[in-house]
Amino acid sequence: MLIKINIDDALYAKASKLAGPDMGQEDIFHGALEAFIRVQAAKRLAELGGVSPNMSEMPPRR
Repeated sequence: MLIKINIDDALYAKASKLAGPDMGQEDIFHGALEAFIRVQAAKRLAELGGVSPNMSEMPPRR
């Protein structure tokens, strides 16, 4: 998918510096999207608060 976006120059420069010389623009954006997905998934899991009414009882650990 091709997307055209505007990115803050300072923000991109910082990301590029942290990524290192071997990482291209596409790799940086893929990494950013993957990190975003992980954070959002963790937030949704935290919102559940350990409650799952349809979950069956788990056997105790031995």
